Amino acid sequence: MPGFFERVYRLVRQVPPGKVTSYGAIARMLGNPRAARTVGWALHSTPEGSDVPWQRVINSQGRISTSCEEHGQGLQRALLEEEGVEFDERGYVDQERFGWEGLPWPEVEELMQ
Repeated sequence: MPGFFERVYRLVRQVPPGKVTSYGAIARMLGNPRAARTVGWALHSTPEGSDVPWQRVINSQGRISTSCEEHGQGLQRALLEEEGVEFDERGYVDQERFGWEGLPWPEVEELMQ
């Protein structure tokens, strides 16, 4: 079985353009509900030029919460807006409209093999 970071990357690749999910949701889908921060570290460590759409993972309140200079808030927001994700005047994403439901456990299990 691949390591945790690779499992995060495999799952985040499934988030469709124009949708967002949270660090905690990714952690829960991977069976590690307390690993939201580790999901963040994995995405922060995404290799340059990677096909992992790291920008589609935001915090559970519906906001961008990165302090990383490489993957800054401005860049993340711009990438999401290019995909059609909209932000309100306070910088929140409507998760009812743009949230990704995720994959059911059998599909996650299959993806991890």
